[in-house]
Amino acid sequence: MLQGSLVAIVTPMFEDGSLDIPALNALIDFHVEQGTDGIVIVGTTGESPTVDFDEHCLLIKTAVSQVNGRVPVIAGTGANSTKEAILLTQKAKELGVDACLLVAPYYNKPTQEGLFQHFTAIANAVDIPQILYNVPGRTGCDISNDTTLRLAAHKNIVGIKDATGGIERGTDLLLRAPEDFAVLSGDDATAMSLMLLGGKGVITVTGNVAPKLMHEMCIAAMAGDAIKARKINAKLFGLHQKLFIEANPIPVKWVLAEMGLIKTGIRLPMVNLSAQYHDVLRGACKLANIL
Repeated sequence: MLQGSLVAIVTPMFEDGSLDIPALNALIDFHVEQGTDGIVIVGTTGESPTVDFDEHCLLIKTAVSQVNGRVPVIAGTGANSTKEAILLTQKAKELGVDACLLVAPYYNKPTQEGLFQHFTAIANAVDIPQILYNVPGRTGCDISNDTTLRLAAHKNIVGIKDATGGIERGTDLLLRAPEDFAVLSGDDATAMSLMLLGGKGVITVTGNVAPKLMHEMCIAAMAGDAIKARKINAKLFGLHQKLFIEANPIPVKWVLAEMGLIKTGIRLPMVNLSAQYHDVLRGACKLANIL
């Protein structure tokens, strides 16, 4: 179920920063029509740090309703408070998601044992498939492969989104993980390589703006068709790089606005893309034939 191109979907907003629910519904339909294999709602790309609890729940409810069973819906429900993460995960289950994505606790920098206890407590509390999310560049906290493998023994912990971009550590994890544990890339630039090594897919930022190509690249890579995967990935590689020219989701929301799919709203402390990068991103979009 949890494989292929899983888009870390943006949260459309009006210029004043309020949620644009009609645009989210339209964006979800666009993704389903273009072949996106799953919707990840209220992740980092969805500006989860700046939506409040009620908005968080509204976004999850909207995604589940609009998808209507066509593809899996994965909700970001992580927090640096274990109690809050359990509450969000429980609420997401009640709202009907297929799985939850749980980021490593950020800022408070727990030990490996603290990470193990944190994720175990959530998995014990809520009976729903859960995906660990390791992104030390944002959290200041790194879930080691050994800790991941300890957690993989729990029936509710079904995979990990590895956003480290480390192919060596990804290979080590793939060699040691259980057969049914999904190792997903969280780094678009190295996602193809991880899938060719046995990864099950990618939770993607690039997929927001090039969903069809990302889906096709994932299908080829997971099938072991390296030549086809490389050909498609070459078109996408400029996006893989330039969509992070400023902090995510600033660039991807700019491209989506240029495509006419969302308005330009984004919440502080994020601001709109610096003008000096507009042409750089347009060049990457042109290579992928999306503008």
